[in-house]
Amino acid sequence: MLRRIVWLLIAFPVGLLLVMLAVANRHDVALVLDPFQPEAPALSFVMPFYVFLFGTLIIGVLLGGFATWVSQGHWRRNARRQAREAARWHGEADRLARERDLQAAANAKQLAVASQ
Repeated sequence: MLRRIVWLLIAFPVGLLLVMLAVANRHDVALVLDPFQPEAPALSFVMPFYVFLFGTLIIGVLLGGFATWVSQGHWRRNARRQAREAARWHGEADRLARERDLQAAANAKQLAVASQ
């Protein structure tokens, strides 16, 4: 519950700020991607300024998430290795338990035969 309240206390003002930013920057802006001919660019986009702001925000979040994912690859690789090792040791423990049970059954059978 506290987590939800904190989320609302953070998310609501940030969302409100983004809406105010979009309303204040709704005029068209040209993004020119041709530095050699700025008067007659070969590649340019004309959109409201908030589209560029939100686009860069989304691209930044995606790039940050990708960079984090790549940088944590070492930990994921280590976790996979340890999971394989744990599975191997669990298999070894199961095998030894089966052998112990078979040995105990064989010993019990020998004692039963010997006592007759």
